[in-house]
Amino acid sequence: MKINYQKELEKTLQKLQDEEKRPVLVLHCCCAPCSTYVLKYLAQYFTIKILFYNPNISPKAEYDRRLDELHSLLNQMQMEKEIEVIETEYHPEEFYHCASGLENEPEGGARCKKCFELRLEEAAHKAAELDADYFTTTLTISPHKDANLLNEIGQLLGEKYHIPYLCSDFKKKEGFKQSLVLSEQYELYRQDYCGCIFSKKEREQQRKEAEDKTDF
Repeated sequence: MKINYQKELEKTLQKLQDEEKRPVLVLHCCCAPCSTYVLKYLAQYFTIKILFYNPNISPKAEYDRRLDELHSLLNQMQMEKEIEVIETEYHPEEFYHCASGLENEPEGGARCKKCFELRLEEAAHKAAELDADYFTTTLTISPHKDANLLNEIGQLLGEKYHIPYLCSDFKKKEGFKQSLVLSEQYELYRQDYCGCIFSKKEREQQRKEAEDKTDF
């Protein structure tokens, strides 16, 4: 049976309203545009610690730009409480190791699953290290990402690290549309590929094919 993860999120948030102390959430963020709506939504309920762990992003200049945009977003957003950003060192070899043998997989396939597992495991590990109450990711806001798969991975890692995974499907209730509006409002850089060299090549190929069609 297909699970409505947005409703699962709402159930959890409803329970949290009765708690005196705000729980701590480690939020894995992939980029500033995807973080806009998610931060605005979750900051009402949690003390948020952002984890920027994305070794899949290539090249280094792109990684740095996305991290800078995240800081720019936080500087512009008026939050009730300051949000800490946990930056990890850039180690792209960690992504290439998990993607080994899957280089020719299409976007959204087995390589992406491995990438999700890599990044969510780091979030779960960090949440356990910080004795946080929950962990989750902004990735489910993207209409190009499999929210069911992300939630399944998150829940399994939550069991492994004994930290509850906050289920979500942030694209629901016009979350993705709101992220587009907020990104424009804050004048954020919106990348046109997921992040890895393989998704970049696939996007460039799609662009070239579209250009070739217009030449006829």
